[in-house]
Parts: sequence; C-alpha cells; structure tokens
Amino acid sequence: MDFFSPEIIGAIMIGCMLFSIFIGFPISFTLIFLGLVFGYWGFGKLVFYLMTLQFNMIMTESTLVAVPLFIFMGILMESAGLMERLFNSVQLMLSKTRGALFYAVMFVSTIFAAATGIVGASVTILGIMAGKTMIRSGYDTRLSAGLICAGGTLGILIPPSIMLVVMGPVLEIPVTDLFAAAIIPGIMLASLYAGYTTLRCYLNPKLGPVLPASERPKNMGKVWYEFFMGLVPPAALVFFALGSILFGLATPTEGAGMGAFGSILLALAYKKFTYKGLKEAMIKTLEITALIMFLVAASNFFGAVFSKLGTPSLLTDYLLGLEINKYWILAIMMAVIFLLGWPLEWVPIVLIVLPILLPLVQELGFNLTWFAILVAVNLQTAWLSPPVALSAYFLKGVVPQWDLKDIYLGMMQFMVIQVIGLILIIIFPQIALWLPSVMYPSP
Repeated sequence: MDFFSPEIIGAIMIGCMLFSIFIGFPISFTLIFLGLVFGYWGFGKLVFYLMTLQFNMIMTESTLVAVPLFIFMGILMESAGLMERLFNSVQLMLSKTRGALFYAVMFVSTIFAAATGIVGASVTILGIMAGKTMIRSGYDTRLSAGLICAGGTLGILIPPSIMLVVMGPVLEIPVTDLFAAAIIPGIMLASLYAGYTTLRCYLNPKLGPVLPASERPKNMGKVWYEFFMGLVPPAALVFFALGSILFGLATPTEGAGMGAFGSILLALAYKKFTYKGLKEAMIKTLEITALIMFLVAASNFFGAVFSKLGTPSLLTDYLLGLEINKYWILAIMMAVIFLLGWPLEWVPIVLIVLPILLPLVQELGFNLTWFAILVAVNLQTAWLSPPVALSAYFLKGVVPQWDLKDIYLGMMQFMVIQVIGLILIIIFPQIALWLPSVMYPSP
C-alpha cells in the first residue's frame, strides 16, 4: 500500500490529533487546523468546501438548540436552592436509619441529575450539602466521597442529558429514543449504588451511623412540608419538560424551552430570581454553549475529513477480517472509549471517536440506541477513573477536609459498580431497549 495513500494520511491525522490534545493544545482549533492541513494533503481544495458545508449543517441543526436551553434550566434550578431543602428533609425523615445520609445523597443526586445534567454542578452541590454533615456524623470518608462523585455523574445519563442531545445527531438517532433508553439504566445504576451502601452499612454499622438524637426532628409535619416543597417543583418541571418530549407532545427543543421558562417561574416562586442572577445565568449559559457548539462544528468537520480519507473503512475492514466474535470487538471499542475518558471529557469522545466507530458498529449489526447508552454509561465510568477524574477535584474543592487519596479510593469502588452495570446492559440489552420499544413501537 502506498505510504501516502488517503487512508494512511487519515491514520497520521488521528495520531497528530491525540498527541496535540494530550500536550494541551485547544481541542477546537486543533481539530480545524488538522482537518484543513490533512484534508488539503489528502484531497486538495475540496476540503474548504467541506468545511463550509459541515459548519453550516451544525449551525442549522435544530436539535442542538435544546443544548443552551437545558443548560440555562440547570443553572437556574441550581440557584433556586431546592436541592438543599430536599436533602435536609430526606436525611431527617430517615434519621433513625443506618446510612440515612447515603440515601439522602442518592435520592437528591438522581433528582438533580434529571434537573441539570451538569456533572460538575451536581458533584459540587452534593459536596457542599452533604460533606460537612457526613464528617460531623462520623460517616466513612471513602464511602461518602465515592457515593457523592458517583451520584453526581448520573447527570451524564439520566435525561434530559446534554450529552444525549449532542449524541443523537452524531449517531443519527432520534433524541427521544435516547432519552427513553437512558431512563431504566440510570435508575438501575442509582439502585446499585444504594444497594452497595446498604450492604456495607449492614455489615459494618460504623460506616453510616444513625443521626444523633439531638439532630433528629421534633416536628415531622414540618419535615414533610420541606420534603414536598423541595421535591414536587423540580420533579414537576422535569416531568413536564421531559414528558412532553418522550410522549411526542413537543420536540426536544420545545421541551427544553418549556423547562427553561419553568425554571424562571420556579426561581420567582422561591424568591431567588434577581436581575443579577439572571444575567450571570445567561452569561454562563452562553460560555458553555459557545464552547460546546464550536467544538461540535470543529469535530464534525474533522470527522468528515477523516471519513473522506477512507481510514474508518480501512479500520472496519481490518477488524471484521480478524474473524473474532463481534462482542470481543465491542469489548475493544468499550475499552478504547474508557481509556480515552481518563484524559478527555465526553465532548471530544462523542464528537470525534463515535463517528470513527460508527461504520464498524453498523457493520456488526448492533442496535445504535443500545450502543449509545453503552457509550454513555462508559463515559460516566470514566468520570470516576483516577488519576484524571474531574469529579474528585470538584469534590476536593468544596470538602477540603477529605484527602484526595481517600476520594480516589472511594470513587474506585463505585467505578467497579459502574462496570457491573455496563456488563448487565451488554448481557441484557432490553434494560436499555424495552422502554423505547414500548413508547415508540415499530410499525
């Protein structure tokens, strides 16, 4: 084979991309530069027309309009202070139960994941709410830190997940299918976390002692009121925004718009709405959206150049030519995504790696919705993988009393649970595919 064949040029381009990102070059500009240089090398001036086409396609993709709206909804929900009320009420309701704070963290993190979908915000808020209380109550540091980090990562998976909104157009799957497919795996993982902490507390009650009598509630009526006021408003908002999408009453963009408007009403109702807060939320939304959208456009262009060079077809033919079981090839793909999840965030993996793997997945005959959920769970696991795991640094920042080593050791326990969850979804695909098949039956 000619050393300078388009396929080899594509392989060199991938190597340069990984090297550039690992040494710290900005991802978006690196992708555009490499796409232009190697595209011009591989097929000439056509690369400039390809760049214009790909950027235009992304900027007119209606589904991606949901991204800034969901981000804005999450930021306002975070500022409304509802999660603190919910956490405090749940821990008081379970004050006589071993590991009450673990259950409170797990319950609130699941609700918060559906409300925001932003991992950094979830881990930070959970750490602020629960960290000092857990230390004061004598809870095990490793188990506490691991649960907070694991619970915070549920935002990647549980709808309305921003990652799933971005992943839909990449894999050419309806976002509604991905939202429906992610619900049961998200609940399953939350249940596995809760089950693990329950077992540990049963075997060793010192890991999660009951709350001292001095901290138990005197008036359960007030506790129930706080629980109701903390749970019902965000749950109702998520139900209307997400339910309207899942039941076909609104597109993802329309549902996100409802959620954003509802978050403003909630902030007003709880007297947390200020002009300064609105301005900060809009600026923060603009910053995050600009980062994601520019990276989406750059990655789409890079992927189009890579595909045009023919390297994905070469890779697909090579792996299929190995004549090994397709599930071994799936395991190789999952291992690659898992390892890339250590140094990289989900955005470049979803936008660069998935388009490379897509032809292979299609050739192997895997269901794309199921594969997308596997990738989502896998990337959730990567958030818990030392030494790069960002969740650890978010938590360390708000609970400095916890040693980073203990946070890492706690996270690794839940990373194993994540891997078990991933294996369960591989063995039993209906965990992800049952709900979409019920909600959107094939004609």
